[in-house]
Amino acid sequence: MPTEVALLESPALRVEQMGRVEALDKVKSLVMLPDGIHLRTEDVARYFEVSAEVVRKLTQRHRAEVEENGLRLLRGAELRVFHRDMVSLRGGEQAVSFPQAPTQLTLFTRRTVLNFAMLLRDSDIARSVRTHLLDAEEDLRASYVSLERRVTRIEGCLLGVGSALQELGPVLGRMSQRLDSLDRKLDVTHQAVGEIGLRLADVSRDVVRLDARMDGLSRRLRDPGRRTDG
Repeated sequence: MPTEVALLESPALRVEQMGRVEALDKVKSLVMLPDGIHLRTEDVARYFEVSAEVVRKLTQRHRAEVEENGLRLLRGAELRVFHRDMVSLRGGEQAVSFPQAPTQLTLFTRRTVLNFAMLLRDSDIARSVRTHLLDAEEDLRASYVSLERRVTRIEGCLLGVGSALQELGPVLGRMSQRLDSLDRKLDVTHQAVGEIGLRLADVSRDVVRLDARMDGLSRRLRDPGRRTDG
């Protein structure tokens, strides 16, 4: 597990934490500009409870890194457009002021602020953010270890299931053969029953004809003098 000192010293370790901006609000609420995206140097200094000069000096020392994580410097027309947008978002109020020099404005994002939390040494707020990041990572590592153990147990169970299936395979094959044989016997039986049904139908017709002849014979016997046609 990385330590706080390692986080302060290692750009690579800071990169690994850059997606976890939720840690900022867990320590202290960020006051954003009206667009809900950016902060000024003074806003960042207020969050970390340090001077604006400390933020500016740290920006100069780590310029490339903080620019990769959202730092912007606005000048000229771009600054005027941004100023106009902020006025519009505040409902047309003209009280929007930027204490920095009017010719430029440095803007920070949540990602940039998190970057500063991993660079500022003498800020209790920054230290709390780092502690939160490290504790959360430790919890995450513990979860990974627990998950790995569960996966290992599942893999062990699957190995047992595989062996059981291998042993069950021949049994299922024999059962399948017996069922196929039974199915063929049932087909033969069905055919035989069908043939018996046909024969019984023929017998039934013969019985009907015999019964009719017996009825005729019975009538002749009751009336020997009666002549019959044919």
